[in-house]
Amino acid sequence: MELTERKKKLLRLVVEAYIDSAEPVGSKTIADSSDLGCSSATIRNEFKELTEMGYLEQPHTSAGRVPTAKGYRLYVNELMREQKLSLAETAKINASLNAKMEQLDSLMSDVGHLAAEVTNYPSMAVTAAAPATAKRVDLLYIDQNTFIIVVLLSNNTVKNKLIHLPFSFQTETLQKLAAIFNASFTGITEEEITPLLISSTERAVGDTMGLCSVVAGFIIEVLSASSGMEAVISGGSSLLKQPEFRDPDKAHKLISYISDASNIANLPAMAPGDVKMLIGPENLAEELKDSSVVLASYDLGDGTRGLIGVVGPTRMDYSAVAAKLSYIAGKLSTLLAAGSVPPAGFGKLMIKGDESLDVKER
Repeated sequence: MELTERKKKLLRLVVEAYIDSAEPVGSKTIADSSDLGCSSATIRNEFKELTEMGYLEQPHTSAGRVPTAKGYRLYVNELMREQKLSLAETAKINASLNAKMEQLDSLMSDVGHLAAEVTNYPSMAVTAAAPATAKRVDLLYIDQNTFIIVVLLSNNTVKNKLIHLPFSFQTETLQKLAAIFNASFTGITEEEITPLLISSTERAVGDTMGLCSVVAGFIIEVLSASSGMEAVISGGSSLLKQPEFRDPDKAHKLISYISDASNIANLPAMAPGDVKMLIGPENLAEELKDSSVVLASYDLGDGTRGLIGVVGPTRMDYSAVAAKLSYIAGKLSTLLAAGSVPPAGFGKLMIKGDESLDVKER
């Protein structure tokens, strides 16, 4: 069966009507509200073919049609029309962000609340630091049983730890060990500090007391803590306003899932300025199979990226949500870069499957 222009227009009308009403869309509704110039019977036949092609489904025999995930994907890729924020929406976002930029410690929470407020969906505000490495390692001798490990990281932060051992050692031992660690453990990520590297270091310095393991263990601990992901969830109660989540248990399960930072860590990698949409089954997590996620990325500087996103029903106004998140992310990148222009690609949607299109609206 061919997906004609009339079928595409019908699909767009069904998606937009369903977004507005949350009710299955009948042929008479489309015939009465559009200028297609065809009868309800013709529209019913087109609906039948769109259903057979997998773009629509019929919840009940006597009900109208609703879009499938495949239908939403075609809508997002080809059928949405350009979305532009109103002057009032732009002014509101600008005022909110400008007022908060002097409070960077609460930036994630503020951005999350703003995204939830302007989209009416639960939001996620996430920061993910680039993997850190050790830039320099110093071992400072205190006495024959005590020394301090000092690690300078690639992000120029310094971490240290006082070590007490039940055995004695010489200052020359620490000097030799520090030279080996600066030669072999700097400039590499946590994952590259392997048991094989540690054991070979022990053999190189003749360490039979476990000094290498102590120092390597602290470096691994520091690198792990510096490369973590933080997530803030806002506006969870707004999910209950959606007809699909009137069941509190269903809403609670979804919010509980996205509130777990280990789950948020599975979000896709994105370049600053990109927006991604994951529709229904495109989400890998079972908890998100009946939902859609829209994400926008921005640059926090120093190798740290930020993500803002919302989660909601597949019956989401994708064009409006994408435009708002894209604007917030672009504005954040500009403000955090102290007035530089928005990053390349700002205003583009990077759709799963390496497809791309301009920001669109209904």
